[in-house]
Formats: sequence, structure tokens, C-alpha cells
Amino acid sequence: MEKILNYINGEWQAAQSAETYPVHNPATAELLAETPLCGPMEVDAAACAAEAAFPAWRRTPVAERVQYLFKLKHLVEENFEDLSRTITIENGKTLEEARGEMRRVVENIEVAAGMPILMQGYNSEDIAAGIDETMIRQPLGVCVTIAPFNFPAMIPFWFMPYAIAAGNTYVIKPSERVPLTMQKIFRLLEQTGLPRGVVNLVNGSKQAVDALLDHPLVKGVTFVGSTPTARHIYARAAQNGKRVQAQGGAKNPIVIMPDADAEMCTQIVADSAFGSAGQRCLAASVAITVAEARGWFTESICEAAASRVVGYGLEPGVQMGPVISPQSRQRIEGLIGKGASEGGSVLVDGRGAVIPRYEQGNFVRPTVITEVPPASELARTEVFGPVLGLMHVASLDEAIALVNQRAYGNMACIFTRDGGAARKFRYEVEAGNVGINIGVAAPMAFFPFSGWKESFFGDMHGQGWDAVEFFTQKKVVIERWPKEWTRKF
Repeated sequence: MEKILNYINGEWQAAQSAETYPVHNPATAELLAETPLCGPMEVDAAACAAEAAFPAWRRTPVAERVQYLFKLKHLVEENFEDLSRTITIENGKTLEEARGEMRRVVENIEVAAGMPILMQGYNSEDIAAGIDETMIRQPLGVCVTIAPFNFPAMIPFWFMPYAIAAGNTYVIKPSERVPLTMQKIFRLLEQTGLPRGVVNLVNGSKQAVDALLDHPLVKGVTFVGSTPTARHIYARAAQNGKRVQAQGGAKNPIVIMPDADAEMCTQIVADSAFGSAGQRCLAASVAITVAEARGWFTESICEAAASRVVGYGLEPGVQMGPVISPQSRQRIEGLIGKGASEGGSVLVDGRGAVIPRYEQGNFVRPTVITEVPPASELARTEVFGPVLGLMHVASLDEAIALVNQRAYGNMACIFTRDGGAARKFRYEVEAGNVGINIGVAAPMAFFPFSGWKESFFGDMHGQGWDAVEFFTQKKVVIERWPKEWTRKF
């Protein structure tokens, strides 16, 4: 087993806590490691190290700060395959999906390396006679990411590169379920030569999270996870006077119009619903068919679900891996049963999956349930598994109404050849990420990862300009220099 360490003030340190969380390969059930569940002592050490490093780091010219990101990009590219395999081993997604995640890591490093331009301010001369005004951006101080299990590499990189390039110092608390990827990434961060204390790693669970939320030195907190946890983090951190961006859960609908390209639509929706075993905040979870789209789409998506190759993500040809834990598998299968008892009809049933040679794995096969009542628990709950519910309406207006009545607003997509229908959907739908003939509307790193309603708590999102806004504070300088003070040369 790999020993999981903290990285504090430029040193790898064993945890003080004796309590641990077992980390299993979701496909094989092999015990990979035990994550130490650190508490306030380790959190305080990391926060103090970051605070001590902050004055010198913020005074480091931004053009020098981003040089460490260029080094990191090179190291990540060199170790790309090893990092991808590590994600698959501890998370369960396929190797191809893990490579896609790592590509997003590189993309965010590249965008954050533009910080010399991104954090520029602006000025105006002579706002009044002889008075000039300037807005400059300055870093906040110590910032934190509390990361989820489903993207152990990508999600910390929605935030951390922008933060340190802008002059902040950082603490990352990875999910206790998937600590291995961040152990390797911090080995690479160490190789860049970053000054001691600029980046820190603390392992743990809720106790560590609450210690970070309460710590007086922490100025900004970022989080991605479930809505109940996002609400807790937003409330507690904000109560302590911190900036917060907390990405919550989702129940992402996709509207299928009668004129949609059947083959393209089916393939993309299947990839959206069943990719990463449905364990992503942009997974399609409800398909709303309009009018005669019901017939052909129901048939084609069931065929796609039933034929999807499920297995260990490191093996060639596998299209979907396991879910993260036995508890997740049990919860997902329970929700499938709940959907059937509430009036849904299970067309493709993924429960009880047994994969040869991986009988101990946490596998749930792709599942399709039709006639899902809009008010049912299955229709309202984020399953976070490979389960697609089908609903059927007569018009686009009815479909948009179904989309907008949801508590979540992370993503909504439409498949159509009709530009007018697409524009109406884009204009009226209540979601922060919108896809037109796209099944996973994941923004590029130079756009913000938006979320509305109960899918997001805060004001500024991750990535792009929003990240720059979040990790800097504005200072406005108004200055007057009277002529009589001017030296005569």
C-alpha cells in the first residue's frame, strides 16, 4: 500500500491522526491505501505555512510566478499516462476518460499562465482637475480547495493555478476516497521549485473541512460536490467572512426534438449519461423526448445502454467502469427500485451486474427507465450513477417548463436541427451551462464553469475571468499631485 502523506511548508509529513479511511480500487476491491483523517492540528500547520509564504509570494512579479506553471505543464505532460492510470485505478473511470480529465488539467494550467494579462487593472486620467484614478488587483491571501472524488485531478485545477498565479498561497484537501492522484501531482509541484508554503496538501474528511472553513487565516474557499455539502460549506465559510464558491449537485435534462439527428443524438446522450459511470456533475440524467422523438429515441438509447461494454477501465475496449464504492452501488440500485415503484418502467436494468474476473467490483450497468413521473423521487434526486430517466411531452414549451421546474440548474441540453428551437431553448432555459447538440456542456478553461439555482452557491465560478475575479481583490487608488509640489528641474 502507498503511504498517504501531507505536504506542508515544502515537506512531506506523516499525519498525526491514527484514524484512516480505506481506499479501494472500485473495479477490483484491492486495498490501495489508507487516507489519514487529519484534524485541526494539520490544518493549522498548513494554513500557517501558507500565510507565512504569502508576503514574499505576492511580491514575486507575476511574470515570474507563472514560470512555475510552465514548468508544471511540462512535468504533467511528461507524466500524463502515469497520472491517467492512477485516476483510473483509484476512481474507476476508463483510461480514456482519465486522459480526458488530465487534458483539462493541462488546459487550465495554460490559461492560468496568462495571468500577467488576466489580472491587469485599468485607469483614468483627470477624473477631476489634476486627479487620476486607478484600479489594481491584489491577491487575497491563503485560499483552499475542498475537492470531490469524481475528478481527483481536474477540479483542483479549476482553481489552484489561477490562485497561485495571482499571488495567493494555497491548501488542497483532496477527497479521502481518491488521495493517490494528488500525491503524485504534489510530487510534480515540488519539482517545479515553488517556494516553501506556496502550495500545501492536507488529507482528511469532515473534521479537516470544518477546520479549514473556521480557520482565521483562510480567505477564500472553493468546493465541488453535493448540494447539501455545498450549502453547508457556503454558509459556514461565509459566516466566517470568507469568499466562497461552492458547486453543488445536478439533475441535468436533455431535450430531444423530433428533427434531431438520431444516430448522433443517441451516441452523444449515451456518452453523457453513462460516461464516467454517471459520476459527474454534467452527466445527463433525464431525457425529455418531444412528440414523435419518443419512439425512435427510446429504442435507440435502450440499444446503446444494453450494448455498452462495462469492465475494468484499464482494459482495452471497456466503455464504462464501476461506481466509486459498494455504498454508492447500493444507493444507485435502491433509486432504480424506487423509480420502478413510483410508476417508472425499467427498460434496461443495470442492477446486479457481475463482471467476470471482477466480481468484487462496484459495477452498475447502464440503466434506462421510462415514464418517470416528474414529481417522483427519481426525477428529483441526483443519482450520480449510470441511470437515465425518460420523460415524454408534446411540445418544446412543455419540455422547457419541465426543465425549469427543477431545483438544480447546472446543465441543460437540446438536440435539434431547428435554429429557432435552439435559440428559444438557449434563451428561456434556467441553467448555467447550455448545450446545443452537445451532451456534456463543459466549458473550456477560458470560460467559467457556470451553475444556477441549487447547483451553485456564490457569485463567481471556477475557471476563466471568474477565477481571476475570485482570487483577487480590487483596490482603487485616487491620487492628486498639486503643481506646487512638483520639483523644478
